[in-house]
Amino acid sequence: MSSHPEVYGTVTIGQRGQVVIPMKARKALNIQPGDQLIVMSGPPGKTEMISFLPVQRVAKFLTNFEEHLSTIKEELKVSKKKN
Repeated sequence: MSSHPEVYGTVTIGQRGQVVIPMKARKALNIQPGDQLIVMSGPPGKTEMISFLPVQRVAKFLTNFEEHLSTIKEELKVSKKKN
């Protein structure tokens, strides 16, 4: 994936509020049938944007973060003592 946003095409909201994610995006982002996505507004201050976050990737990030939380806390204690 490149360092700039990718444009995958346009979608139309259906009668029931559904969208179809373009095939190019599904392939590039490895989105499979049955995957769950978290739907959020865009980055802070960008309420006109919609973001889709794969649940599995968010869960993996949180698990990894939790595993390193004690190390982060210790680093913060050391940093506070220096100041």
